[in-house]
Amino acid sequence: MPAETETGSLYSAPVAFVYIFNLIIGVGALTMPKAFASAGWVIAVVLTGVLCLMSFITATFMIEAMAAANAFLRLKTEDKSLSIPPQTLSNSEEDRPLLINNVNEDQAPGLYDITRKVEMGQMADLFFSKIGVRLFYFCIALYLYGDLAIYAAAVPKSLTQIACDQLQSISKTAKQTEKRRKIASPPNTAQIYCRCLTLIFCCLQAIFAVTLGPFTFFNVQKTKYLQIFTSFMRWMAFIMMIVLAIMRIIKYKPRHNTPAADFSGLPNLFGVCVYSYMCQHSIPSLITPLKNKSRVTQLFFADFAIVLVFYSLLSFTAIFAFRVEELKDLYTLNFWGNSGKFAGYFLALFPVFTLSTNFPIISITLRDNLKNLFYREGSPYPWVVDRIVFPLVTITLPIAVAFITQNLEILVGVTGSYAGAGVQYVIPACLAYCGRKKIIELTGYYDNKHTSPFGNRWWIMFVIGWAVVCIAFVTANHIITRK
Repeated sequence: MPAETETGSLYSAPVAFVYIFNLIIGVGALTMPKAFASAGWVIAVVLTGVLCLMSFITATFMIEAMAAANAFLRLKTEDKSLSIPPQTLSNSEEDRPLLINNVNEDQAPGLYDITRKVEMGQMADLFFSKIGVRLFYFCIALYLYGDLAIYAAAVPKSLTQIACDQLQSISKTAKQTEKRRKIASPPNTAQIYCRCLTLIFCCLQAIFAVTLGPFTFFNVQKTKYLQIFTSFMRWMAFIMMIVLAIMRIIKYKPRHNTPAADFSGLPNLFGVCVYSYMCQHSIPSLITPLKNKSRVTQLFFADFAIVLVFYSLLSFTAIFAFRVEELKDLYTLNFWGNSGKFAGYFLALFPVFTLSTNFPIISITLRDNLKNLFYREGSPYPWVVDRIVFPLVTITLPIAVAFITQNLEILVGVTGSYAGAGVQYVIPACLAYCGRKKIIELTGYYDNKHTSPFGNRWWIMFVIGWAVVCIAFVTANHIITRK
């Protein structure tokens, strides 16, 4: 699946700061308050801080790997018109820069200058062996499958909550009317419908699949205005949740009953945190158009520090505003019915607005990754396989998973704990190491000005070891808790 990469128009550091912040702050944060409370506030504070640091480290690995990839391409050819090797669409289209233009190539770049946008999949093609490339595509496809399953569950679940509550309200009004007329009340239809909640959810999910699934069969480009709309909705929703939680604390006094530590909630918290700090797969799209890249590491440090404060504020206000048993796995639903009509509807429908616009883009990204995963050079896919089979395989599995479970905390936890850990930790560390090795093989030395502050190979080994230990711990904990 060869494709030509494009470089976004140049922008300043403050603009890049906003883009990176919007990239990290995603819908995964909506499951953080319950995971935070379930694991205990002491464990949650420590783990979220450590995982924030680890994600920052691997972000610097990605920057180093990007510079190494640019150097590798310059060393391999003197032809400036050379197209970049085949790429995977591993980065979410949601996070691409708003404007797409060509970079001015009149300036003579240095060997390690990041002027070409080399995506994560392209770097895997450059630096990894054939087996490594396959493993990369498998990992990124698994992560995107988890993404789509979360989307396919979150949207119908939000709509189901609204529909059920509306039925309860209508039934309550009808019951009061019949009571005033002194007529025997009919059966509580709202309760009947709510007992059939699974059926309602399945119907809404079928509508969701029929409405958005067909986009997987085509190519869809998201416009700048759609991205602006999505970013605005995110900021408005998260700020609204923090303010409403603070108002609730002031009105009802703190209702905190979160334990200090509960190790049974640790696996889901790990997965949620990995998912909520995920940005590595889209760093090339955001960093390449940056005008001055000399302080890109400091830029990421500032973004991660503010995101950590933001997540902590969201989670701490949640555990003081609601008791542990009251927290929903989709935090926006906690404000339904007790925060005013506008706020209640807006927050309940927030996942519908944002996730529905992202689902087609992510599904197309996954479809192309699956094509790359099974592609054999010189053996093009038949039309039926290319246009029918791959799109169906793309959307069928996540929708089936969402039918099986509506538990977003588990979906996010599993996605983040396994595939997410690979995308966030293992792949960036391996790209930095293998990129360094390739350049040394070609030149005999390595003088990358974008080398990570954690560039020592022991740091790379530590990150990979950390990922392996975390995955093993999460797996063991899942087995123990099920027993």
